[in-house]
Amino acid sequence: MRKAFVALLLLAGATARLGAAPLALCPQNPHYFLFRDKPTFLLTSGEHYGAVLNLDFDYTKYLDALAADGLNLTRLFSGAYVEPEGAFNIASNTLAPKPERYRSPWVRTDTPGYANGGNKFDLMRWDPGYFERLRDFVSKASERGIVVEMNLFCPMYEDKQWRLSPMNAANNVNDIGAVQAHDVYDRSKNGDLQAIQEAFVRKIVAELADADNVYYEICNEPYFGGVTTDWQRRIAEVIADAEKSLPARHLISQNIANGAKKIEDPIKEVSIFNFHYANPPDAVEQNFALGKVIGENETGFKGTADDHYRMEAWEFLLAGGGLFNNLDYSFTAGHEDGTFAYPETQPGGGNAGYRKQLHFLGDFLRGFDFVKMTPARSLLRSPIPEKAHIQVLAEPGKQYALYFKGALPTPLLLEMPEGKYRFEWFEASTGAPLPSLDLKSSGHVCEVVPPAPSGEYALRVKRIE
Repeated sequence: MRKAFVALLLLAGATARLGAAPLALCPQNPHYFLFRDKPTFLLTSGEHYGAVLNLDFDYTKYLDALAADGLNLTRLFSGAYVEPEGAFNIASNTLAPKPERYRSPWVRTDTPGYANGGNKFDLMRWDPGYFERLRDFVSKASERGIVVEMNLFCPMYEDKQWRLSPMNAANNVNDIGAVQAHDVYDRSKNGDLQAIQEAFVRKIVAELADADNVYYEICNEPYFGGVTTDWQRRIAEVIADAEKSLPARHLISQNIANGAKKIEDPIKEVSIFNFHYANPPDAVEQNFALGKVIGENETGFKGTADDHYRMEAWEFLLAGGGLFNNLDYSFTAGHEDGTFAYPETQPGGGNAGYRKQLHFLGDFLRGFDFVKMTPARSLLRSPIPEKAHIQVLAEPGKQYALYFKGALPTPLLLEMPEGKYRFEWFEASTGAPLPSLDLKSSGHVCEVVPPAPSGEYALRVKRIE
């Protein structure tokens, strides 16, 4: 049954891609995307970004698992950065391939001496096998209707990451990159590396020019490791310049901060502003006026259980976010179907049950004409209980999406224009529907009793008269 479902997705994806423009901001509401002529938000629980650079990772099996769970995004590191085994206390880390199983964009030479086994790299020559693998990954994702965030660079958090980079002079035959780990992404300090990085960006853009399911993120977590704003602006300019002569333009993303931060001086080429670990959803509220997609493309460090990450996804999207990615450690080499039983010492979670919970969240939001909705917590007239989590997304007078976790307001008072409305309650953790009811609003406040004094619920309200 699962194989048949994926086969249907492949057929639909292949058909939809013909003549399709790349992922874009939705003209009706640029807080969301337009993908294959349909308004879209991106929602996933994906692997730790090593699907292409790790030769032991079966990415076809992985993409099948995402598609079967109704998820439509994956985040991919380019291969300019790689991690040592045990980094960040991650078991079976896909970004930490075994010795000689790392595929870099730059070709291996005949000169031995790479820090993690095998020969050194030549920064003046590309590895055809890497780009074949990259194009195949993006193509297979496209067939399944999955968007790929192509993350170009990542800071060298510590010397142990820099020690493994092909850009480190110790690992290439070009004697380029004799700099400190925190100088790699600083144009005033990185010397000849800047030209190597810009050539790499142009190569990636050229290789993926015809992909409709790609956007480019400048750098993962640039607020660590000495990455300068000047360098980020330059990379955004290089992406835009590389696409000037191409028939299509792809969106560019910037990773802004962990948690939240008000964006004061946005890079003009950027259309997606991504945050990490952004709960509560202050990141959306502080930057909604920019009129661009606000995303959360990584979360974790709240234990291995589903509860917090499920709440985080609901709160972020119902606050007006357009993108959410949970970092899912159940996807590993050998467990590309997302069944790896990771230890409780992991810095995050993810599993098949959690992905089904996200599937319901996606279906719930797609049950609305969501591009016409905006954040609307001010319409909730009930006193909000202490420590309760409540979000409201609405097109006032027509449709309302609400999420509750913890103590619920009793009764629930919602400001609504006069009319008749259908209230449909769901258990947010399971998607199980609860009895619905039809109520009339007198034109001021509509009163409804929640299913219980506390719990975790989603509420869909639509005008029926």
